[in-house]
Amino acid sequence: MAWLLCALMFFAAFVLLAGQLLHQRRRQRLVARRLQGQLGSENRLGNWLQQIGSSRLGQRSLNLDSETRLLLDRMGWRRSRQRALFAACQVGVPFLALGLGIALQETLYRDSQVPWLVVPFCAMGAGYLLPKRLLAWAAVRRQQQIAGEVSTFIPLLRILFESGLAVEQTLRVLSQESRQLLPVLSEELRAILLRVDSGMALAAELEKTAQLLSVDEFSDTCVILQQLLSQGGGAMKSLLALKQLLDDRRLTRMQERISKMSGKMSMVMMVFLFPALLIVLAGPGLSALGRALGS
Repeated sequence: MAWLLCALMFFAAFVLLAGQLLHQRRRQRLVARRLQGQLGSENRLGNWLQQIGSSRLGQRSLNLDSETRLLLDRMGWRRSRQRALFAACQVGVPFLALGLGIALQETLYRDSQVPWLVVPFCAMGAGYLLPKRLLAWAAVRRQQQIAGEVSTFIPLLRILFESGLAVEQTLRVLSQESRQLLPVLSEELRAILLRVDSGMALAAELEKTAQLLSVDEFSDTCVILQQLLSQGGGAMKSLLALKQLLDDRRLTRMQERISKMSGKMSMVMMVFLFPALLIVLAGPGLSALGRALGS
């Protein structure tokens, strides 16, 4: 009985010592994050996902496909923490889908003739492809938002240029004052100006960002801004011509969508309205003909 009590006391002391060491390490990590300028509040789930994404398996899943890194750049996820979170999703979702497939196999398809490994492996493959497809969809949607914001971005550029501001000053004003009007473009402009403050050239950063985002409207605008940086003037007519071209493109797209919508509505009318119209118009005649033939 005495040795059991001693063992319990040693075990309790070990648990208390281990808990104290873990608490001390957590406080050290929290202080280190505060010194690095990160948030002081600790998100355990986010930190756990970041550790998974920063592992060798998570980094290998990102390095295997260059398209994934390109899509992450177009989404604006260029920080290591954001990439690590996506890598954690890329690694963890297939295993979650595998577990779900096994559960479905054991509950719904237990007595069927389907082989046991078909459903779990199909679920695992779908779980591997799902994060990248969602990322591609989000990247395309962000590109569309940028293309839509360029139509507002160009008149603001012209107004600030006419007031006498230089290119860098104009971009700084727009990056700070147009966060609600241009949420995506202002974020990209802030990233460009941060690199400019660190010593990079503005023209080179505009060209790099335009190639990275791969939006035709923004690329044309960056070409005009580079021309303005190199020549120092003569870009007002180019901006006005680009604005008219973008408006013509938008009008053409709207006309195309309207023409497609009219064709779809005609198909809907043929499927749903024509049978009802036929019943209303030809129904009395057919019923009278049936009564005449029956009598």
